[in-house]
Amino acid sequence: MARYVDLHPVDPQPRLVSQVVEALRDDALIAYPTDSGYALGCRIGNRDGRDRILKIRGLDDKHHFTLVCRDFSQLGQLVHVDNSAFRAIRSATPGPYTFILPGTPEVPRRLLHPKKKTVGVRIPDHVVVTALLEELGEPLLSSSLILPGESEVRTMGWDIKEELEHQVDIVIEAGETTSEPTTVVDWSGPEPEVLRHGSGDASRFE
Repeated sequence: MARYVDLHPVDPQPRLVSQVVEALRDDALIAYPTDSGYALGCRIGNRDGRDRILKIRGLDDKHHFTLVCRDFSQLGQLVHVDNSAFRAIRSATPGPYTFILPGTPEVPRRLLHPKKKTVGVRIPDHVVVTALLEELGEPLLSSSLILPGESEVRTMGWDIKEELEHQVDIVIEAGETTSEPTTVVDWSGPEPEVLRHGSGDASRFE
């Protein structure tokens, strides 16, 4: 049964943040709020967590996972960002964008797109996520919490706990979130391609 953790949206309690991070290190799967609705997250090395995310969302192995990063330097260790993309991505982060880019050797092969060898990366603008990432010291493997048959990302912790309490280990509550997922920009080629219009302004990449 999932544990329900109520974190302050502006000043998250360090004790509770530490408890969530300890659970992540023990291979827990969490549902957590971001600047673009709720997401599912676990440690990058958590193979079972990856499979659980795919099962909950009803997705196959071709799904583009997202690595949620604390800052741009952490992001740069995981993906190749060429000069044309660097400035634009830097100016859009932190924020509600996911960028698809070629992965570096730091990213396990099982997390890369099987053909393109790409992965999603993002830096959320959300106090709770930043606190978790700083304590964890590594990125989170993540995916928007959009359930099979639904088109909108989930936004309320209590609602998620009720529906997924036997499928996730922790549900974090931290106030209201938007129902719009991230804007997804594929920059694995020479020019950016907007794959999904979401809460981030897509016009800067079109």
